[in-house]
Amino acid sequence: MSGRILIIDTVPTNRIVLKVKMVTAQFSVDACSTQLEAEAIIATNRPDLILINLSDPVEDHHDFCRTLRNDPDTASIAIIAVGVADTSKARFAALDAGADDVLPRPMSDTLLLARIRSLLRVRSASEELLLRESTSRALGFEEASAQFETAAHVALLSPNDTPDSALVEMLNKGLHQPVRVLEPAGVLRQTSLTPVPDLFVIDATEAATPGSRLFGLVSDLRCRSETRLATQLVIVPDGAPDIAAMFLDLGADDVTSVSTSPGEMTLRAKALIRRKQLHDRLRDTVRDGLHAAITDPLTGLYNRRYMEPHLARMAAQSGADGLELAVMMLDIDHFKSVNDTYGHAAGDRVLVQMADRLRENMRAIDLVARVGGEEFLVAMPRTTAAQAHSAANRLRRLVNCRPFDLGEAHPKLRITVSVGVAVGGPNGMEQLQLGQMCDQADAALYAAKSAGRDQVAMSQSAA
Repeated sequence: MSGRILIIDTVPTNRIVLKVKMVTAQFSVDACSTQLEAEAIIATNRPDLILINLSDPVEDHHDFCRTLRNDPDTASIAIIAVGVADTSKARFAALDAGADDVLPRPMSDTLLLARIRSLLRVRSASEELLLRESTSRALGFEEASAQFETAAHVALLSPNDTPDSALVEMLNKGLHQPVRVLEPAGVLRQTSLTPVPDLFVIDATEAATPGSRLFGLVSDLRCRSETRLATQLVIVPDGAPDIAAMFLDLGADDVTSVSTSPGEMTLRAKALIRRKQLHDRLRDTVRDGLHAAITDPLTGLYNRRYMEPHLARMAAQSGADGLELAVMMLDIDHFKSVNDTYGHAAGDRVLVQMADRLRENMRAIDLVARVGGEEFLVAMPRTTAAQAHSAANRLRRLVNCRPFDLGEAHPKLRITVSVGVAVGGPNGMEQLQLGQMCDQADAALYAAKSAGRDQVAMSQSAA
């Protein structure tokens, strides 16, 4: 099992016992007794998870945990507070300081290792999202929006016909919003759960045996595409560390016992909601960044970065199906004179309207991309030479049939376009050289320009 763990405890016996357990579980382990030593280790060999004794009589480590949580460089390090007194006040203080979980002594080794595995899974997902988001920012894309709490959707799953009214009231009051009560089997039967909860609170207080159907519920929710990203807080019976460990290993994000105080349970629920919303924002940032990376910012059409690999896949699919693939190169006639006469703002308006006319008049399976200043590419799978010639003429007429709006300061302007067409296949499509095919379309475009513009020319191979 991979992962680096740092143990912070002034008691040598505690450090030795924990270190032996972690090494036996195949973790890389560092151990120290003071915050100063811990800071040095974190700076040179940053851990994935910290086991820290918050009941240390020598140093108060609560502020140290807060510092780690508030520092962007260490915020993703998981923290488990050990040796804490098993009281509501002590547990709440540890969680409020930034600990992900609290395990009073004597600790269950099974629960400890399950909790470590769970937190390392979460950390791995967080690190990947943060890395992708930082790459997006390095490429100049927008940062994820600031972290703030927004309205969340929470559902209580209870196997009982009558859910625990005290639990429902406590969640409603602690989260300051109504909590939906859902029947587990009903959730799994639904094909569309709207809105999808950010947090499932699962009442497993009756899960006294490993055969309980609630174990399957946790893994089913994690496996389904609709609910797999939702967080899960499972409430287990008191004194059942093996059951808690099993829920964690099946995919639950957090477990807590039925006797947990309302304050602690609310704190755990809010932490899971914040994490879910942060991950959602990071995913949105990555998705938007990827979209920005493959699209032309002016026209919204795909750019060359997307066009080249997608065109290769279109060619491979056409070859496998034994069908033809048509490629058109379109160039706006005398576009330089538009910029020189009316300005680049007017030229940009022409490009945007040109992109709109192309995009709105092609099939969903066709590829439309901007590949140069005033040059566009259209790829049409399952298209014969005759069909491609007809489509190219249709696009040409769509361009010149209606004047382009250059803005209030200028009259509308008639624009024309020249089109070069190349068609590959169906024979030998799998060996199709896309570069050669695009060159053929370019050569045909040049022929259309040379012949007087505002016309379509077919490459000799497609004629």
